[in-house]
Amino acid sequence: MGYNLKEIPFFSKMSEENIKRLSSISFFKKYHADELLFYEGDEPKYLYILLDGVLRLYKTSPKGQEIYIHQFVPTSMIGELANFENIKFPASAKFITSGTILKIEYKKLEEDFFKNPEICMQIIRSLTTKVKILSNVIHQEMILTSEAKVAQFINEHSELFENIRNNQIAAILNVSPETLSRTLGKLKKDGIISIDKKHAVTIHDTEALKILYS
Repeated sequence: MGYNLKEIPFFSKMSEENIKRLSSISFFKKYHADELLFYEGDEPKYLYILLDGVLRLYKTSPKGQEIYIHQFVPTSMIGELANFENIKFPASAKFITSGTILKIEYKKLEEDFFKNPEICMQIIRSLTTKVKILSNVIHQEMILTSEAKVAQFINEHSELFENIRNNQIAAILNVSPETLSRTLGKLKKDGIISIDKKHAVTIHDTEALKILYS
């Protein structure tokens, strides 16, 4: 699929002249499922914008366990805080599905475009979203039970079950594959969801799902 910078929401109000300048310091790159965008501890060089696919953000514990933080869908800025604060990436980002990233040379973007109020406002909105993500992570890990985590994930991201394996979903939720399988079985038995041969999930009772994690 071809991409046009003008069609990306962050840059839709930019002049043609600025679009040309932005084009000269950016490029599109495709990624495969399970491919890393960056590792925790890497130095940031680009501002990343996710245009296609699903990207998982996670930290790695001292024992090597991947601790899920969030999954991003288009259109999202990725890892911008590391650029703004001039720090190493505090987490790793890996593609759950194949996807496409717009990579912009950050230093040149900062020099040439940060006087543009529309871009600054988009960045503020993106950072505000990251604060909400952190709040959700704290809520999920400290308050929600395993069953509640699965119910919320199904309600908000049921389409991912067709694209990724159960063990990947279990890793995202920080639950064991056995717990995920047991919870899915219970939800099917209760008539709340059904899962077909292609692993597509159909929700039959949205309110019952919400009750489990509300």
